[in-house]
Amino acid sequence: MSAPAAPGAAFPRLGATQIEVVAPPPREGIRHAIFDFDGTLSYLRDGWQDYMVPLLVEVLEGCPRHEPRDELERLVVDFVDHLTGKQTIYQMIRLAEEVSKRGGTPLEPLVYKKEYYRRMQGAIDERIEALRSGREPPERFLVRGARDFLDAVSRRGVRCHLASGTDIELVVEEARLLGLDGYFQGSIHGAVAEYKNFSKEKIIRRTLAEHALRGSELLIVGDGYVEIQNGRDVQAVTLGVYAPENNRYHMNANKRERLLRAGAHLLAPDLSEGKEILDYLRV
Repeated sequence: MSAPAAPGAAFPRLGATQIEVVAPPPREGIRHAIFDFDGTLSYLRDGWQDYMVPLLVEVLEGCPRHEPRDELERLVVDFVDHLTGKQTIYQMIRLAEEVSKRGGTPLEPLVYKKEYYRRMQGAIDERIEALRSGREPPERFLVRGARDFLDAVSRRGVRCHLASGTDIELVVEEARLLGLDGYFQGSIHGAVAEYKNFSKEKIIRRTLAEHALRGSELLIVGDGYVEIQNGRDVQAVTLGVYAPENNRYHMNANKRERLLRAGAHLLAPDLSEGKEILDYLRV
């Protein structure tokens, strides 16, 4: 894998589009595509950071030794952001490590994760109820162009898979409510209780093996460092999506730069120019 491009650099664009070609990818006939979910296709969990960060700071403030609140907040924002794309449990494992460093006795990471989900669930339930009741259309919670892009990819004969760090039962239900589940033909993957049995890297490598794919025949689409880096590690084609997300910590303000560091071949602010991307990739 070549070195990632420097953040802040300017790159050629596809015609008059906003799609940046950071590093020309192989264009040898993509047969499968793996999509991230939250922030790449779905906004149902938009603002999740506003529930996770305060909880983690609160836990660290309860330790026998701790820094001032603003320093703790910077620490938490940094490691939460860095671990975005992995299963939520990894952020809680890191929290437990930080508690020990400050003389505290950490709870099991799963306990922290359950409390985070409890705090966030009210906002998620409101959005889900709005969907179920018809008060809000699914498009209200979709990244711009997401459905059209999935439709175009599928119509061109590419088999789609979904891989998320959110718990599998939640991903399945949310994909169904948004009307996206049909694009994945049952190939939806998410976090499981035995967290070591799931990772995006495992899903990527399993997809390559099960379908006898070369790396260049696989497209990875995501907004997180993890899936883009995992894709580049196996010579897959990688599309980084830096769609805006709302949170008080501005944690996604540097999303484009994070995707650059991960090694994205292509960068897009959303999926609204999907046809141009697919034409370029000769799908």
